[in-house]
Amino acid sequence: MATDPGIIAKALASACESVRPGSSADAVGGITPSFVASPSSVAEASAVMRAACEHGLAVTARGSGSRLGWGASPRACDLVVDTLGMGQVIEHAVGDLVARVQAGARFGEVASVLAAAGQEIALDVPATSTIGGIIADALAGPRRLRYGSPRDVLIGVTLVRADGTVAHAGGKVVKNVAGYDLGKLLAGSAGTLGLIVEATFRLHPLPAARAWVTAEFLDSEAAAASVAAAANSPLVASAVDVHRARPAGPVSAGVLLEGSAEGVAVRAGRMAGLLSSCAPSALAREPTAAPVAPPWWAPLPPFDDGTLLRVTFWVSALARVLDAIDAAARQTGTSPVVHGSAGAGLLYVTLPGRPGAGPVTRLADIIAAAIPAGRGSVVVVAGEGRSASAIPGAGLMRSVKDQFDPDGRLSPGRIFEREAP
Repeated sequence: MATDPGIIAKALASACESVRPGSSADAVGGITPSFVASPSSVAEASAVMRAACEHGLAVTARGSGSRLGWGASPRACDLVVDTLGMGQVIEHAVGDLVARVQAGARFGEVASVLAAAGQEIALDVPATSTIGGIIADALAGPRRLRYGSPRDVLIGVTLVRADGTVAHAGGKVVKNVAGYDLGKLLAGSAGTLGLIVEATFRLHPLPAARAWVTAEFLDSEAAAASVAAAANSPLVASAVDVHRARPAGPVSAGVLLEGSAEGVAVRAGRMAGLLSSCAPSALAREPTAAPVAPPWWAPLPPFDDGTLLRVTFWVSALARVLDAIDAAARQTGTSPVVHGSAGAGLLYVTLPGRPGAGPVTRLADIIAAAIPAGRGSVVVVAGEGRSASAIPGAGLMRSVKDQFDPDGRLSPGRIFEREAP
């Protein structure tokens, strides 16, 4: 930021009514921004980004701020653009099962509006998360098995590019082929390609009933067999999750079924029987069905401090991955908690405390080595051991980044990955 701060402050104030100096509470990766702008419209957001471009400011987008610690620490942050001032449901076409929402809207508030019409955005995410943050971080909870992630339910998006240009893609109907599929490109981009300001989603009817069928298994092989059977069953599970509280401990498996009350009851009984038949000698607790989720079921793993890793894999490798986590725990002296959408090939590994970057890196390497080449990855999401190391297709991704943000001012350094060899 080479320009005089007074000149920059004046330019930002001309672009947006709500601009203030940054404080330690606004810090991103330990860097306190000089300014925080809170646009209330697409026009203001565009003007802010244009002013930031003219003065060479490094920009970080912020919604709820709950995941600003995810990803590698930014190299610079001169301006935080707070999207909470753009928090409206702009349009809800009930008959078309489509909703258009501003990026700063909190998911729980949007869900309440849609639920009044018996509809939902079929993502399991924290209620306080903003729409823009959900897309930027590609958040999806247990039901990703059936409904997918944000890129699968997003049918239109509006973003402001680094130079202030407003770009639109998709539309307001599900069968729409207008323009490039920017929604899929932006999903998981961590704010590095543009400022998301609006999104249009295809909706699903709220299910009349839900049931969770849970069981506990003594070892990873039995748990993996139950997960594979449930995920591929014609009983149509909406989610198949697992939880293990300590290395080499029992593995809890849960299956979510949704639909009509009568249909769910019948399917739940059959699913309990299916889980019982997978590995009867390895059952630590017989399958049971309940209308409420088990205590460990959550959109994201509980995480307040420590280190968080995200592991993706083909479902056939689940037992191998669980065993690798156990081996890594023994070799690094750590005690990871495992939780996630195993039926969709995703686990979160939480390490309490501060084990140090060395053990975290070693643990990630051991887990990655258990995943067949090209069939998954291990990402240090938050905490020690984060890096901006190379990822598959890095050259292509750099080219995309250069097209959208040629000066590299948007969340510089946030993208990271640790690939399976």
